[in-house]
Amino acid sequence: MSAVRELKAVARERSGKGGARAERRLGRVPAVIYGGGADAVSIALDANEMRQIIFAGHFLTTIFELDVAGSRTRVIPRDYQLDPVKDFPLHVDFMRLAEGQTITVEVPVHFVDQDNCQGLKRGGTLNVVRHTVELIVPSDQIPDAIDASLAGLDINDSLHVSAVKLPAGARPVIDRDFTLATIAVPAGFKDDTAAAEEAPAAS
Repeated sequence: MSAVRELKAVARERSGKGGARAERRLGRVPAVIYGGGADAVSIALDANEMRQIIFAGHFLTTIFELDVAGSRTRVIPRDYQLDPVKDFPLHVDFMRLAEGQTITVEVPVHFVDQDNCQGLKRGGTLNVVRHTVELIVPSDQIPDAIDASLAGLDINDSLHVSAVKLPAGARPVIDRDFTLATIAVPAGFKDDTAAAEEAPAAS
């Protein structure tokens, strides 16, 4: 689980496009805090710091303690926009988190134990069906990623979400046993057993 990170912000007096442009000229990223049964609050954060945090990875699964003039709010990022050309952050949306709250997050899938995958050793190809899985989790138990083991899989085998150990209290949003990956047949592959059956008997 990601540790809670502290992040300083300042309150924004002006909202709308004009206020957002003014913040960007000052080297800040406009943002908003919403949810939790309270009014939305417009804030701004240091642009360089936010760029580093976003590109470090796991941004949308990290819980932050936002400090706005000494007032602290626990939040999780729900969305952000980047400049399409220069890749600097243009805006961030944060959602308030209440103690014990359950939320939906998209978590990366890491495929492990490839050295113990018979299908890959025989020349098969890992065909990733889902790079991420949407989970319903307690807000204080958000995983950085989930590990999906390929051990024991052969060519034409599939790995389903039911075979993956999820964090305590977590469950997939999709209520069925969906496929995460398959071991695909390589081009020109001929199964050893089938080849043996097709070989002419020795006279």
